Amino acid sequence: MTQVTAEQDELPGDLLQASRKSAGHVIVDTLASHGIRRAHIVPGESFLDVLDGLHDSSIETIVCRHEGGATYMAEADGKMNQLPGIAMVTRGPGAANAHVGLHTAWQDSTPMVLFVGLIPFAHRDREAFQEFDIKAWFDTGAKRVMVLDHAERASEIVAEALFAAMSGRPGPVVVGLPEDVIRQQIPAALHPPIPVATGGMTTVDAAALGEALAASKKPLFVTGGNDWTQEGADQLTEWLEKHQLPAAAEWRTEGTIPFSSPSYVGPIGYGRPRPTYDLLEETDLLIFVGTVPGDVITDGFLCRQDWNKKNFLVTIDPSLRGRSGPVSYQILAKPDVFVRDLAKIDLPVKDEWVHWTLKMRREQEAFAALPSAVPTAGPARMDTLMANLVPTLPADAMVTLGAGEHTNWAHRYFPTQRYASMISARNGSMGYSIPSAIAASLEYPGRRVVTIAGDGEFLMNGQELATAAQYGATPLVIVMDNQEYGTIRTHQERHYPQRISGTQLKNPEFALMAQAFGGFGIKVEHDADVPAAIQAALTAIEEDNVFALIHLVVEQRVKAY
Repeated sequence: MTQVTAEQDELPGDLLQASRKSAGHVIVDTLASHGIRRAHIVPGESFLDVLDGLHDSSIETIVCRHEGGATYMAEADGKMNQLPGIAMVTRGPGAANAHVGLHTAWQDSTPMVLFVGLIPFAHRDREAFQEFDIKAWFDTGAKRVMVLDHAERASEIVAEALFAAMSGRPGPVVVGLPEDVIRQQIPAALHPPIPVATGGMTTVDAAALGEALAASKKPLFVTGGNDWTQEGADQLTEWLEKHQLPAAAEWRTEGTIPFSSPSYVGPIGYGRPRPTYDLLEETDLLIFVGTVPGDVITDGFLCRQDWNKKNFLVTIDPSLRGRSGPVSYQILAKPDVFVRDLAKIDLPVKDEWVHWTLKMRREQEAFAALPSAVPTAGPARMDTLMANLVPTLPADAMVTLGAGEHTNWAHRYFPTQRYASMISARNGSMGYSIPSAIAASLEYPGRRVVTIAGDGEFLMNGQELATAAQYGATPLVIVMDNQEYGTIRTHQERHYPQRISGTQLKNPEFALMAQAFGGFGIKVEHDADVPAAIQAALTAIEEDNVFALIHLVVEQRVKAY
């Protein structure tokens, strides 16, 4: 039974009634009051009252075609913003389909809240239609799983969910909404946002870091995670350049330090310009900011495991979850706050720092130098596409990626000049490219958004191009068609040479699919046709305001490096 406070009880009857809403509407009002601007949904009868609340809300409702696409869009939204991305799906099958985006948010430390409509409270534990145990399903892959069993707590639960997603190491939170509970009328008062602690460097922390840097000849900063702002990224870049110190980027987080910065020395992880072992073992001081040395960075928990090595870890997560190797010192701070305090540390520039940074920077520049833009006489090539595309990109261009060897062309050549200019799935999740590109284009309608998808990866969520057309998203989609699951084939050749099994594909006409969805599509089989295809695609985006897809048919076994 809904409770009414003494203060409300004194209100006139008509005013008291006006100050009440359904719990579903209060949920929407709370999201809006906390700054949420977009919700990504696949509708279900289990949360109709929330959908009704969205009808007159300031929150833009993005109707998606699959729950995996919806949660990927929400996860990408969380990567681009300080607030969590929001997804809404229905019970049972819908919740099962949403799990892939939840896993991405968990491993990538992305703030996200997934609302799941549930069966009526009274039907629980009776094997009702589409019933499932939400805590059993999601408890090990989310920071918290909450169920709104008491309607009057609707606003409080939403505030708590947003706070939990953002506090400490960011991550996903799941909120279950029984369909009968969200229809109940409750007081419409809204819970205020809960402040998130940001930490910071103490004087002891600053002294320890300054002393370690002063003693180091080959220090290396590694930036990562999604918990930055552009201001913090700019401030760190300025400090690094002033001290002629190097910074690498955690795998698939390029752009925190600009691609063109003399301090940027490339990505660390799969597809590094030089072997991970070389750099991580050679440096005498590693400073991780916003991330920790995990599986990918340490090449399967093998690199940088000597307990005598010096590693400073700057993260707001006191548990250091996912960390491997030595910990010399932990600074409990979010990146922006750490950088604010770091800027107060001024050290004389060492000659060793200058030579060390310049050496790695030259290696990165050589690695990232564009190949020839002149087409060959043979089949279409990704090298030719990148060589012709990159010079057309504005300084704030963004790239989104799923998983596969096709992503390596972006890692090598795409000029990521701003924070969050590379949006990708660091858990290796396929199907992420199209939804994330749509989310980026909707968030930044004035920016050039490029996504590079593999042929196998594209078909996992390519149907979301319908969502792009519906809401006016205009990404440039590159589908690299090599008729195989390339990454798996590479591992297969390594372990089972010349025994191809389970990796070969027969593909549709991707360009025709793009046209059917309402965008521009062009198929390119010959390298000579690449430059004209790029120009035609960009013209369609700029003049016709539609998304564009280039279906690039390439040879198998041709890699970016």
